[in-house]
Amino acid sequence: MLKILFSPSEGKNNGGDKEKSKLLGATDARDEILKTYNNIVNSKKEDDIKKLFGFKKFSDCKPYIVDIFNSPFMDAIERYQGVAYDYLEYQNLNEDAKNYIKQNTIIFSNLYGPIYAGDKIPNYKVKQGNNIGDIVPDKFYKDRFSYQLDLLLANDDILDLRAGYYDKFYKPNKSYTTLKFLKGGKVVSHWAKAYRGLVLKAIANANTQNIEDFKKLEIEGLSIHEIKTIKNKTEIVYNITD
Repeated sequence: MLKILFSPSEGKNNGGDKEKSKLLGATDARDEILKTYNNIVNSKKEDDIKKLFGFKKFSDCKPYIVDIFNSPFMDAIERYQGVAYDYLEYQNLNEDAKNYIKQNTIIFSNLYGPIYAGDKIPNYKVKQGNNIGDIVPDKFYKDRFSYQLDLLLANDDILDLRAGYYDKFYKPNKSYTTLKFLKGGKVVSHWAKAYRGLVLKAIANANTQNIEDFKKLEIEGLSIHEIKTIKNKTEIVYNITD
């Protein structure tokens, strides 16, 4: 089966319900970082909270000052909002495509680490690159989840659609595929998020089963420029045609 690695987003949607779900991986693997986060958020120490969230004004922090263990929960794929998620247009997909994404996409959260897109999480705020107390999230999750992910993905094809920062959380030890987007011969950086969202949408709509099927997939606005492999990493370079 094809498994897709995906980035989170700084933006979140509010709401949800009280229904929880088991998260990817060992049950207690996140306990330390989640408790540390919750303690800071509910400590009433304004400077510590602003630093964690990446805000200058404490008033901006208030929507996120909640007990994450007793907050409304929502599927991760619906919780996040941002450029990639806007172009994915998850809410407009049919139920088969939605289920495909929930079961086959792994999102790398700055607080929760690797989670399935269908795992339920509360609203939270961690600025990318920030520590949580003394805990460095990328190192924390790389140490605790790399082996678990290697086992989980051992028999799957891997398409890595994450931003480069999330390589710090996990780097596959087997063959995997990444994408690059060119516009007028130049590498697209910020707007690569949009095309990652479009690619995930196309994959889900086509019920893509493996990397060979993915290479044959026609994606609106994109054409394959070249494919190159170095060691265990294959990079598909697309020209943006629209």
